[in-house]
Amino acid sequence: MAYLNGKLTKKLVENLGTGRHGDGNGLYLVVDPSGARRWIVRVTVKGQKNRKGAPLRTDFGLGGADIVTLHQARERALEYRRMAKQGLNPRFNAQREIPTFEGMARLVHIERLPTWKNAKHGQQWLNTLRDYAFPKIGRMPVDAIGQPEALMCLSPIWTVKHETAKRLAQRIKTVLDVAKSKGFRSGENPITEIHDAKALPKVTKKPKHHAAMRWQDVPAFYADLKTRDAMAAKALMFTCLTGSRTGEVLGMEWAEIDFDARLWTVPASRMKTDTEHRVPLTDEMLAILEPLTALKSKLVFEGQKRHQPLSNMAMLMLLRRMGVEGVTVHGFRSTFRDWASEVANAPREVAEMSLAHKVGSDVERAYARSDLLERRRELMERWSGFVSEKSPEKTN
Repeated sequence: MAYLNGKLTKKLVENLGTGRHGDGNGLYLVVDPSGARRWIVRVTVKGQKNRKGAPLRTDFGLGGADIVTLHQARERALEYRRMAKQGLNPRFNAQREIPTFEGMARLVHIERLPTWKNAKHGQQWLNTLRDYAFPKIGRMPVDAIGQPEALMCLSPIWTVKHETAKRLAQRIKTVLDVAKSKGFRSGENPITEIHDAKALPKVTKKPKHHAAMRWQDVPAFYADLKTRDAMAAKALMFTCLTGSRTGEVLGMEWAEIDFDARLWTVPASRMKTDTEHRVPLTDEMLAILEPLTALKSKLVFEGQKRHQPLSNMAMLMLLRRMGVEGVTVHGFRSTFRDWASEVANAPREVAEMSLAHKVGSDVERAYARSDLLERRRELMERWSGFVSEKSPEKTN
């Protein structure tokens, strides 16, 4: 058993930083910049030469450290060294232990950490599997999962939580595709087979509309908002004027604002479309922003805690305190869109771009180099004037 001793310990495996860390006898722990940890073993195959005629020395992956323990890695490394000493190439002779579905899912999650839009999105990806797949198939080897097992996860929620079920199906498919690419399973992906066989009932999706205020009622509502000093009122006024999403406004930082250019640039990382969005600032918008600079906060609309944003519910709760029922904050985007069409007669692409919607096909967007900023600025000036009753736009 002396071969199963080494330099590393369980604590070191969990805490060592980026790099390649030797355990001895050719076994290494590799820690990627993303934080992912995996085992490799370096062996020299007896009697075999590489292309340059030198002894064949090569590395073999033994699996992720979250799946393969230190002791297991040492056992596998010993097995590989014994084969290499006998002149057998481990690439063709080693027996691989098949990981469980949960183990593979967690490995996929770790490997894709750098690609997640944000930490919350990455955690949601794993939580869906944790809640609906792990209890049923989490302990099963990935090569044993077929259509019946996938259906066990999907069928109970396919009609009652259809959007969740679709996301679950996509995530199960991803885990099994990765398992196949790593050589742990073969054949068609069961999610693809279920889709092709139409094994699940068709669900007719009803469009979900956010309750919106009539554009005719906005000026009176805005006038009421202007009498209130709460930060939520300032944020709601700005949201109403810009037609922006709640998260875009609440996460807004001073560094994103150019007062000279009268421009707010929302970075792609905070946009639903993953594309930078420029918002032209009107006099009415600037009148909201400029007094808030005195707070010297990183965030424009600071919440109760220093340098922390308002709660996601702050603006909605304000609506309720004002006695405004049946209206959502997101609905003001629809209100603006209705006004832009019915009153301003704005071209569709100008109105849609003002709401940061994608316009046209991928090909059309590739050729559309302009974001129509100046045309959108004109539209937003008219909207601000209407909302604040500083222009003669019709209200009936």
